[in-house]
Amino acid sequence: MSYFVIQVKTRGEDKYLRRAEEVLSGFDAKLVWPRRNLRIRRRGEWKDVVAPIFPSYLFLETEEVTPSLYEGFRRIPGFYRFLMSNDNIVPLSKEDKELLNHFLSFGEIVDKSLVTFDRNNRIKVVSGPLQGLDGLIVKVDRRKKRAKVKLDLYKNSFIIDFGFEALDNVSEQE
Repeated sequence: MSYFVIQVKTRGEDKYLRRAEEVLSGFDAKLVWPRRNLRIRRRGEWKDVVAPIFPSYLFLETEEVTPSLYEGFRRIPGFYRFLMSNDNIVPLSKEDKELLNHFLSFGEIVDKSLVTFDRNNRIKVVSGPLQGLDGLIVKVDRRKKRAKVKLDLYKNSFIIDFGFEALDNVSEQE
């Protein structure tokens, strides 16, 4: 199966997904919306929130986008376009599909990663969704417990925050 990307209204992904269920009922296809668990601070209080990994993008898993499937999605309020464009609907490349499958392997909502810091204060991912993405981490905020990761989709780059839980620092013997 291939993945195709649908761009929808930002913060309207959930509503679009609910409406798309009836369009999908006659097709061998499903929509996925990868999200991440983040801990944010608002008005002095820490809260856990769920945020999309790729804001405003939903992923359609199917063999091909037929004209009737396209029309069904296009008629749902909040639809903007298929990627690359509505005239040139292209499935995810092998690299993009591997990245998406990496996140989906942790479930549709990925939790925080477990990390340690070496004696040079470099982050080392022990487990979780950041594992294997060490080279894509561009900034670490230890106070907020977040790592900024550079992700690519259709040759466009996104900087996305992922939460982490820090284990005790690695001892000097290691």
